[in-house]
Amino acid sequence: MSIETTMTRAWQRQAAWLWLLLPVSWLYGFITMIRRQAYKIGLLSSYRAPIPVMVIGNITVGGSGKTPLIIELVTHLQKQGLKVGVISRGYGGDSSQMPALVHADSLPSIVGDEPSLIVNTTGAAMAVCPNRKQAITTLLNAYPDLQLIIADDGLQHYALQRDIEWIVVDASRGFGNQQLLPTGFLREPMSRLQGANVVYHEKAEMVATDNNQAQAKRLTMHLQADKLQLLWSSAAEIDDSNVTEEKMPMPPMPNSRVHAVSGIGYPQRFFDTLMSLGFDVIGHAYPDHYDFSLHELLQYSEQPIIVTSKDAVKIRALLLDAISRQPLSEEYQELVSRLWVLPVTAVLSNSCYDSLQQQLKALNIDINNG
Repeated sequence: MSIETTMTRAWQRQAAWLWLLLPVSWLYGFITMIRRQAYKIGLLSSYRAPIPVMVIGNITVGGSGKTPLIIELVTHLQKQGLKVGVISRGYGGDSSQMPALVHADSLPSIVGDEPSLIVNTTGAAMAVCPNRKQAITTLLNAYPDLQLIIADDGLQHYALQRDIEWIVVDASRGFGNQQLLPTGFLREPMSRLQGANVVYHEKAEMVATDNNQAQAKRLTMHLQADKLQLLWSSAAEIDDSNVTEEKMPMPPMPNSRVHAVSGIGYPQRFFDTLMSLGFDVIGHAYPDHYDFSLHELLQYSEQPIIVTSKDAVKIRALLLDAISRQPLSEEYQELVSRLWVLPVTAVLSNSCYDSLQQQLKALNIDINNG
């Protein structure tokens, strides 16, 4: 078991032994505070992009729904006619090949899984690099007419100045024991939320039942599950000679048993979603950004396998690579017929769109005329 998995499980259980790490958390908090102040007073230099930058991030370790939120914001702004680009550190990619532009055919192993998902879903202009200044320079050199840049994560990357900052909070996870790393899973103290634009990621049923005035003003989102999709848009991509429309596998139905395989920051949310859809879930949680192998997936036999969209981009790349070298064996073709993806869409409250419009208007970006 990896250290990441051990710590994640301990945070979820709020294990008592975590308090032994409190002195380390104090040191981490002190260094974090000094570093932030150093940027604030100019002891450390920061970069101001030539166009407005909106940072989407969180103060916790693990998934908060940030990527679906970014996809929805990009899609919304594109519909309004705004030319929006995205940058990311490209976690899980090959930093030696960065800065790099992200295209629909970019390999997740090079640019990262989340950037691949964002570009394949939205078609947005995107660049990746741990150095956000280099990412922005690369992006604007290729797309000089962009009007806004959305930074995927980077909330704690104070070397990049930002005009808008949204912090995503997973309401179902909360803040655990409210301690900084490693005692808790906070990257920054709770005080970081004061005066910030906080988007609360809530369960759909919570959003539906809270209709009071205070709730209406909160920035909220929930994830809506879409229809299951075969991991391949067409099984003919695997073997043209053996696949007919009649042979296309049928998606698993509610009440059926399925393997849920997930390498995201908070796998339990994925498992819970599948259970809410009526599936009998056998959950298999892996560390965030986990590099799956096809051989590894073979162990989940008999029942259908359902994965997240983020994991699907990596698994699809593995299959493409395997096919390019030799035809798939019957064993792997059978695996492909059982691989399904559950896409999700971020549904935002009206207050999110209102707040976004006001913030962009303050930056002289008017999306009313889109």
